[in-house]
Amino acid sequence: MSFAIEYKVALKELTSDRSNGLREFELDESEWVLAEDVMKYLKDGTLFFLRASPNLQKVIPAMDKIDEYFTTRLKDESLNVAICATIISAKSTLNKYYALTDDMEVYRIAMVLDPRYKLHYFKKAGWDDEWIQTS
Repeated sequence: MSFAIEYKVALKELTSDRSNGLREFELDESEWVLAEDVMKYLKDGTLFFLRASPNLQKVIPAMDKIDEYFTTRLKDESLNVAICATIISAKSTLNKYYALTDDMEVYRIAMVLDPRYKLHYFKKAGWDDEWIQTS
């Protein structure tokens, strides 16, 4: 997607030309804005997770926030297929890493020990009682 945003002008010209047969991939201005917003969200998330000393107790809430953002965007049925595919791919990658936190108790322990979260975060997020007790 970063490539598409970098070459936005050329892609707009290419997809707007009917003779190319790419009209179905043409983005309107609101979709370009959304694409840029998604890229910013992905960049912010990447920078957060690449920090030299990430706060373990903030990893799960950050992943939940990113997942919520993607889920909300995917509910918009008018989205261009290319943007949907990008969001679905990003969401799939996020879910792969989220699943890895299940095998590492340190994330949940850090959250339970943090006075801002304790067990309240898990309850508010709708986690199963069994998972909360395991935490």
